[in-house]
Amino acid sequence: MGAALRRIQLGSALSAFGLGFTVPYLYVYVAQVRDLGAGTAGVVLAVFAMAALAVLPFTGRAIDRRGPLPVLVVASGLAAVGAAALGYASSVPAAVLSAAVLGAGTAVMQPALATMLVWCSSTATRTRAFAMQFFLQNLGLGLGGLVGGQLVDVSRPASFTMLFLIESGMFVVLGAVALTVRMPRTASLGVARPGDGSAKGGMRALLSHRAMVQLCVLGFVLFFACYGQFESGLAAYGTEAAGIQPSTLGFALAANTAVIVVAQFVVLRLVERRRRSRVIAAVGLIWAFAWIVAGYAGLGHGSQAMATAAFVSTYALFGLGEAMLSPTVAPLVADLAPESMVGQYNSAFALCKQLALAVGPAVGGPMGASLHGPYIVTFVLFSLGITVLALRLGRRLTPVQDQPSLADVPSRVVAVSLPDGGGAAGAEAADGAVSVTAPAAASAAAGR
Repeated sequence: MGAALRRIQLGSALSAFGLGFTVPYLYVYVAQVRDLGAGTAGVVLAVFAMAALAVLPFTGRAIDRRGPLPVLVVASGLAAVGAAALGYASSVPAAVLSAAVLGAGTAVMQPALATMLVWCSSTATRTRAFAMQFFLQNLGLGLGGLVGGQLVDVSRPASFTMLFLIESGMFVVLGAVALTVRMPRTASLGVARPGDGSAKGGMRALLSHRAMVQLCVLGFVLFFACYGQFESGLAAYGTEAAGIQPSTLGFALAANTAVIVVAQFVVLRLVERRRRSRVIAAVGLIWAFAWIVAGYAGLGHGSQAMATAAFVSTYALFGLGEAMLSPTVAPLVADLAPESMVGQYNSAFALCKQLALAVGPAVGGPMGASLHGPYIVTFVLFSLGITVLALRLGRRLTPVQDQPSLADVPSRVVAVSLPDGGGAAGAEAADGAVSVTAPAAASAAAGR
């Protein structure tokens, strides 16, 4: 099982490395290198996102019916074709179609990889597995962007073609690595979730699962208030309100990645034995403070150096929150899912994430560019909303779902199946009830 996890994470890191080669330069490539104009570049970026929204609603059922491995192999092949085609796209239709294929392929890979991690891990090891994947993906993206920046030359389209071909090759490697993985179905998949019977209703069962619906809403707010602002609203705010030089945006993103890479496993040791809902609530407070720091950068009266330092610190604080979320949110999605619906739960959460990434720039971009004060206040409030939503979600989670470390002591935490019922008991049964039988375990659950 350990070897399977390592191979999945290696393939994931290599695909992220390939994405890092091209994602930061996609706008420049379409608009300037291929001379298709800023409007076409905007359409290409929009199509890249919309393709994900189009395929994700169907991805989960395919994963649950066929298994994550064949879905991942097909998706990596699709992404490889899209990346290679984009490297040679010299017309508007070719660029748009290639971006659609690439966007669809990369979107399907996310829930497929997440489901493979679930199948190859247990409740006890899942937190670290997802933390390691997040660490490697960010490291791959950072290194890919760094190396790609040294290779590109706007005056030489062939240099960009080479980047897209490297990206395509990384997707092929991901598919090849995935084919070497033997997928176990661990007996511990259902530790803290409803039985298979609840999966028969498909999406209707998911929508009736209140804890999962609350988590999806929370996920949308998380990605809307952070990732959806990185390259749109926050960047516009920094350049317009804070007077940040465009080159400084690169340093800010580098600071974000550096904090994630350096802090990931330090943070992991601090959060893995604490309640997930409390950890997510703390992230909301950290991000609210980050937005206040951003407000000082653009609305304060300090020097340009202080404004720049504050703006870079904002991205660093976001990175700290991301490092706390990586071992928390994705494993919680897995622990809420019935065994036969892991793919659908992962796809539903990925769809909420993609919606946030689509809506975030559309809302934040214009606000960050012109409504500086309201922009900061809005996202301070959204961040505080994360804290409120996380604490409310915690009330619907069983002790093991909220704090998986309780499962390390089998004699104190016993999973039971409860019949559906009304009121609180029915809600607990719908979320996969767990009875904590020892006073020590009960006090541990309440203590963090």
